[in-house]
Amino acid sequence: MRAGRRYAWLLVLAGGVGLAAAVTLTLEKIRVLENPSYVPSCNINPIISCGSVMGTPQASAFGFPNSLIGVAGFAVVVTIGVAALGGARLPRWFWLGLQAGVLFAIGFVHWLIFQTLYRIGAVCPYCIAVWAAVIPLFWYTTLRNLSRRVIPLPESWRPGLAAVARWHWVVPACWYLAIALMVLNRFWYYWQTLL
Repeated sequence: MRAGRRYAWLLVLAGGVGLAAAVTLTLEKIRVLENPSYVPSCNINPIISCGSVMGTPQASAFGFPNSLIGVAGFAVVVTIGVAALGGARLPRWFWLGLQAGVLFAIGFVHWLIFQTLYRIGAVCPYCIAVWAAVIPLFWYTTLRNLSRRVIPLPESWRPGLAAVARWHWVVPACWYLAIALMVLNRFWYYWQTLL
């Protein structure tokens, strides 16, 4: 079962953005571990500060830095995208595995968004890049797998799926807008001092 070229490019590009952010976060974490007085490159102000996020328990949810999950996961996504661009035909179980991976990623990212906004009180710019990459990866992988019948769907729902596929960009656009509004609202006390 082949992936379309646009979808394959999405895997390469979004996976590449996520991989770059995860690698950068990993390198920053190593520098902080080597030198506790090191100031990460992404510490811009009291709100936009990955140094504040890196030191929290949430930044190592499974006992090691979360960015290592990103390094592995996004490397796989980029590899799948490159293979798809090369014309690879991947079996249904493979696409279901990718679906499981992006489902885990979107759930984990939203847990991290909540933790960042309402528990930690700071936003990491590289984390935002990961969020921005995971949302279309999840959305378009799900649409692709539903459209190509990798994930079963009742026939009566197919016209609805076709309508959603025609207006595919609306969901990620609204998703990004909702997160931007949450960040704006949560830190409004700070943003208004800049006006």
